[in-house]
Amino acid sequence: MPAPRPGTPPPSPWPSSLPASTARPPVDPARLLNGETDGTPRRTLARERARWVEAEWNELPGWGQDRALEWWPALLRGCERPMPGWNSLCAAALRLRPTDDWVAATWLMKHLQPYRVESLDGDANGLATGYYEPQLEARRQTDGDYRVPLLAPPQDLVPRKPYDTRQQIESTTRLNRFSLAWVQDPLDALVMQIQGSGRLKVTEADGSSRWVRLSFAAHNEQPYKSVGQWLVAQGELRPGEASWPLIKEWARRNPQRLKEALWANPRYVFFREEPLLDPAAGPKGGQGVPLTPGRSIAVDKASIPFGTPVWLDTTEPLSTTPLRRLVMAQDTGAAITGAVRADFFWGWGEQAEAQAGRMKQPLRLWVLWPRDS
Repeated sequence: MPAPRPGTPPPSPWPSSLPASTARPPVDPARLLNGETDGTPRRTLARERARWVEAEWNELPGWGQDRALEWWPALLRGCERPMPGWNSLCAAALRLRPTDDWVAATWLMKHLQPYRVESLDGDANGLATGYYEPQLEARRQTDGDYRVPLLAPPQDLVPRKPYDTRQQIESTTRLNRFSLAWVQDPLDALVMQIQGSGRLKVTEADGSSRWVRLSFAAHNEQPYKSVGQWLVAQGELRPGEASWPLIKEWARRNPQRLKEALWANPRYVFFREEPLLDPAAGPKGGQGVPLTPGRSIAVDKASIPFGTPVWLDTTEPLSTTPLRRLVMAQDTGAAITGAVRADFFWGWGEQAEAQAGRMKQPLRLWVLWPRDS
């Protein structure tokens, strides 16, 4: 997500807790992380791969320092397809029309209860990574350097599970009739498949061009293998260096081994083409609503349901600068597994690519759940 514009005023102060009649005495967050409490029993909700432990608002690191009003549109997008238990709250949110951060935050605190997300064995620490929507130049027909196809699902995909591996698909031309567009770099095509969608500036056969979006349609039911981890295992990169900028740098130095690296990942993703009606909106995530840059995350559905507001406590990529904000759980991914796990959607463009490619940060999460649930 782009940095705040110069001159942007700071967020208006939020309340840090509910009135004394409805809130417990403040608890030192350090004591909670050490497994201590104030002696008052804490409600615990069980999920398939996580447990949620009741918390107070003043236990959320940085609560009150975000822009709740900037987050609000992501909430409303989530309410386009409300999950079970959210219909009445979504209806109330649609009626509210908050005018500043304080109004939005106060509404949240009145209607929602925070829960700290932990693994089933009580670990509240996890991992934050980032993803983005690639932007590529493309041709409608193979032309010159544009020789890497992006494919729609072939007709025989459904009855053949698992389908051919990446190596088998890329070693034949029989599937080229399902090409939606052609790009130059096979590594860019792989990145688009891993990210799950992308924006293409497509040059048509008549020379005209237009922006379209390719969205995830299906995959070949083969296991996903990380190219970065393969490079580490080959001794080409050191552990901790498997970021996309360094992978691309390796590919530029070793073009003769690029296919070998790509084919180490047998999974292959197929796309469907959609018009890019709103350039300011992200692709649709797993919840079926458009993602919002800097306000949507991908999660493990067995830990956090789609449509859940989440308080994120992590840091900026390659930094100790806190990244603490309201986000919405609106997507998922094959590599996003575990209780305290989030993939942060940065948006599109060069800055989003750079941030997403470098993000591998410590993480803590709090879900905000309806009080009457």
